[in-house]
Amino acid sequence: MTEGGSTPESAAKPEKAKRPQQVYTLLVEVGRKAGDGLPKGATGAGLVIYASGVDEGEAVRETVLILKQADLAPLDVTGYGTLEERLAQGHEIDEDERALMARALAENSVIVAQMTPFFGEDRPTVQ
Repeated sequence: MTEGGSTPESAAKPEKAKRPQQVYTLLVEVGRKAGDGLPKGATGAGLVIYASGVDEGEAVRETVLILKQADLAPLDVTGYGTLEERLAQGHEIDEDERALMARALAENSVIVAQMTPFFGEDRPTVQ
């Protein structure tokens, strides 16, 4: 071992460049599960979520993990991209939505911006 506790092998490894976090807009469809807190008669729900991650895959994985911990049953996740990607697609994004995105980034978190219960054949859409 060298002075300072590092080994020659660890000293030779280059440090990985840290990729910046971004916020992704996700639409998650959840089914029913005992203890999910959805209204009586609901068949599931659609959730608009802002989740931080170094890429969309990480944001999706973290979101699914957190939803499962909250006793929800994620069935499908649709990604709509970052703020910049959504603007390029022509999405209108108001100040409240931007503030939630900024909060998700600052807190490195998953924020549920909207939850819409489904009854019957309802399905989610993002505006």
